[in-house]
Amino acid sequence: MPPTSQHEALHRIFLQDETLFARAAAHVLGVIVQEPERVTVLNNDLTTVEPLERRADSVLMAEWLVDDPGGRYVLIIESQTNADETRRRRWPYYIAYLRDKYDCPVVLLVVCSKKATARWAKRPIEIGLPGLICMVVEPVVLGPDNVPAVTDPAEAILDTTFAVFSALTHSRDAELDAILKALAPALMTIDREIALSLAEIIEVGLHGTAGQQKWRDLMVKQLTPYMSEFRRQGIEEGREIGREQGLEQGLEQGIEQGIEQGIEQGIEQGIEQGRPQGHAEAILRVLDKRGVAVDDGSRQRITSCTDLDTLGTWLDRSLTAAQVSELFA
Repeated sequence: MPPTSQHEALHRIFLQDETLFARAAAHVLGVIVQEPERVTVLNNDLTTVEPLERRADSVLMAEWLVDDPGGRYVLIIESQTNADETRRRRWPYYIAYLRDKYDCPVVLLVVCSKKATARWAKRPIEIGLPGLICMVVEPVVLGPDNVPAVTDPAEAILDTTFAVFSALTHSRDAELDAILKALAPALMTIDREIALSLAEIIEVGLHGTAGQQKWRDLMVKQLTPYMSEFRRQGIEEGREIGREQGLEQGLEQGIEQGIEQGIEQGIEQGIEQGRPQGHAEAILRVLDKRGVAVDDGSRQRITSCTDLDTLGTWLDRSLTAAQVSELFA
């Protein structure tokens, strides 16, 4: 069975942000892992000369760029939607193969979106005979049972990639609505290209769940105020293509193509035009969460500002300011 979009999103999010694993280990497990200075995506094909294919989901080499064999480690990332004993049986091989090939520590990370699957993945893998166990593998598991639900917009702004990971792991939980509502404005405070990439990861990662439509609705409402107009133009262009071709199939393809192009353009323009407003809303939310009073004059000054550099400075200061005047100092 080919991997689902949810499966792919759960491990590829770690390729999107090279230091996410180190932050997640500290935030979720309380284990301090030094953030690497360089991360390289390795070949995930672990097949040997034997005709048996062994392929991990993602394999990364994290390095601290020091002249020391201990200055690096390999991270294997396995995305598991459901329990799979065949997959589980191969995990010790992945670790041993990569440990031997690169002569450095290897960490096996299993990411899940179901609590039952996470419980299954955490079970130690014992290899040997009763009383004669020669190997024990204990995967590091991140899932809805231990990854916190990031529902506070201020937290989502501080680490937007981790908030995306939180949404993916909680894709089937009641907290998802609140996570997505915190995520939407946070995307408008970061680089546009990164925001578009993360928005796409959320879209595919929520495929087949009720959260996918909720995310689309939020994108229309909060990120792309002109989406409806682009959608209308896309549909009209699609109808024109269909009429010219004189085929029902052409009509359907034209509509799909027009909508897709319209949505993509709408997202880009909406994020670009919404970024100053998103920064302003984020600043006010952070101050409100921290209990810092905002007078009408300061509120007007924040919401009317369109300079992203200035807004970015105010946003950074809002995380520590004791009073609103400190933003403008």
